[in-house]
Amino acid sequence: MPPLILNTLISRIATTCLRSSKLLCLTVASVLLWALPASAITPAMATAIAVGESDDRIAALAQALGAPDPALARLIEALLDDSAKVAEGRVLIVKGDKAIDAATGAETPLPANAEDIINNNRLRRELEGAKAALGLFSASSVARANAITELKDSADESKLALIDRALAQETDATLKARLQQLRAAMLIASSDRDKRLAAALALATSTQPTVKSLLQARLAPGVEPDAEVRAALKTALSNIESKLAWGERLGVIFSGLSLGSILFLVALGLAISYGLMGVINMAHGELMMIGAYTTYVVQNAFRQYWPSAFDFYILAAIPMAFMVSALVGAALERTVIRWLYGRPLETLLATWGISLMLIQLMRTTFGAQNVPVENPAWLSGGWEVLSNLTLPYNRIAIIFFAFMVLVLVYVLINKTRLGLFVRGVTQNRTMAACMGVNTARIDMYAFALGAGIAGLAGCALSQIGNVGPDLGQGYIVDSFMVVVLGGVGQLAGTVYAGLGLGVLNKLLEGWTGAVLAKIVVLVLIVIFIQRRPQGIFALKGRSAES
Repeated sequence: MPPLILNTLISRIATTCLRSSKLLCLTVASVLLWALPASAITPAMATAIAVGESDDRIAALAQALGAPDPALARLIEALLDDSAKVAEGRVLIVKGDKAIDAATGAETPLPANAEDIINNNRLRRELEGAKAALGLFSASSVARANAITELKDSADESKLALIDRALAQETDATLKARLQQLRAAMLIASSDRDKRLAAALALATSTQPTVKSLLQARLAPGVEPDAEVRAALKTALSNIESKLAWGERLGVIFSGLSLGSILFLVALGLAISYGLMGVINMAHGELMMIGAYTTYVVQNAFRQYWPSAFDFYILAAIPMAFMVSALVGAALERTVIRWLYGRPLETLLATWGISLMLIQLMRTTFGAQNVPVENPAWLSGGWEVLSNLTLPYNRIAIIFFAFMVLVLVYVLINKTRLGLFVRGVTQNRTMAACMGVNTARIDMYAFALGAGIAGLAGCALSQIGNVGPDLGQGYIVDSFMVVVLGGVGQLAGTVYAGLGLGVLNKLLEGWTGAVLAKIVVLVLIVIFIQRRPQGIFALKGRSAES
């Protein structure tokens, strides 16, 4: 509604108040006055924000925030990106070879004597806070939520009027609750004792780690003089800590599941080559490394030839990583491994030598330094479950991917003709050969399958870290521990052992640290194997007796 019409309505209401209900008239007039738009910043106000001592400029900025408008937002943006200049008592925003008046928005020639505006770090922090504060009035709920998040770190009583105005206009219940907690955080350091007490009581319902830090700072010796306020602060801090503890516990469990899914995905291929075939493959980690480098190559190919489809490169990298690693595994089995069946020591030494050759090959081809693999846009970021718990999308995807690979391997081994041949050759090679099974070909297929699954593990690992020649060295020992602990030849045991070791490792890390946690886990595995050498799941029947 235009201001002229509003003013006319208000005048008519005022002249008729004596002949009607005064309460009704005042209520309607208040509503209409609230509807009047805030006046734009004046040239003098713009100059006060841009020029002068830091304290004076900050005070002028706080005053202008009391009635925010687009001109103020434009000026703040120009001051932050250093496109504002001052000339002849006016603040100008430079755009190319032209300039506009910061207060009126009118275009004007850029004077030759225009001077740059210098903003120190303190002023920049205040400007950033003011920019975030103006976001409270955005039409987008996402922008308002982001503004509240940014204001948490710069909450002070000078922005209280702005928060009150945003509270009056906010319609989203969740954002309104966050604004109320932000308001309480601003009042916690107020000079008014009653305001501090009310703020402490209001903050008791918060779940934000920043509020916890704020309360801890207020409870420092000599900061809060009032005993009742200190008691309220302690109660609020205790409530917040108990709520945040759940986020920390869930975070440990998720980290354990994430590590466990990686471990059993890495060990799944080894469970086939070592568990089913009895081959101690020390090059298993390097087959995983080949899968990771294949992902890197596919990423670069998409970036160069199909940049518009870059976010889908991982969908092409998954089958490529499997095929390349499987082909390398098949070549190794045909040239080296096939001559060493039944000779575990020679197999161990041969595959160890192959692992060194593969590492050097990757160093020669791609260099000794790690190469970066970028996450697709849909795997970047995370899901904020709680204020102190964010689950990364890439780790969630790896958990689902690992279980999907597990289901496919289970179906392949237990429900297909190839799986029947693999199990037959594993249990009784001579009888399988008598039944017409080409045991040499089945050996190659099985070893290639294990190598391909290692390549899938490398593809997954490339999404959570850099890819380098030594990538596989950090997982080979853990993968052997998973296979042995779960039970040789038992896929279910591999899953239980991988997830169990992952969660146990993360639980122990919180108490003992990363290094000591690994030592404790290793000791526990040794004790378990001493008492139960067959692992969690033991083979049954004639294959176990043989």
